[in-house]
Amino acid sequence: MKTLFTFLAVFLLLSCDSGRTNRNPYLQEISFRIDLNLNLPSYSALKNTGNAVYVGSQGVGTKGIFVINTGFDSFMAFEASCPNHEPSSCSTMVLDDDKQNVTCPCEDYKYNLFTGQFLNRPDDDNRYHDMLFYSSSINGNIVTVRN
Repeated sequence: MKTLFTFLAVFLLLSCDSGRTNRNPYLQEISFRIDLNLNLPSYSALKNTGNAVYVGSQGVGTKGIFVINTGFDSFMAFEASCPNHEPSSCSTMVLDDDKQNVTCPCEDYKYNLFTGQFLNRPDDDNRYHDMLFYSSSINGNIVTVRN
């Protein structure tokens, strides 16, 4: 019995995590769900691999979302508000001409929609964040994005 108690005590001590979270301090966790019908003209670009759309509906993310078709019935969805400063009048990112990257008009920060990665990260000692990811799935011609 003493061995079992010692084992449980050691297990509990080792399973505690004192590490800090990677939570983005600028963006809130907003619960939402939206269904995108690929048969509608607004979302038909998502039928082709590599194409992305901006969805700016009320209540969808902080400043809307970007959704991209990554191929093989797979989609990625990200928050449209720049993850490296508080939401403001210029923090809604803009889809680049290549339809695979977005740019924040405030500082010209650029992000990739396939990965959400910050592409032109300044070389300084500040902490920077990649794009905030949202869950997505497809069923027939409906892409569902949720958080």
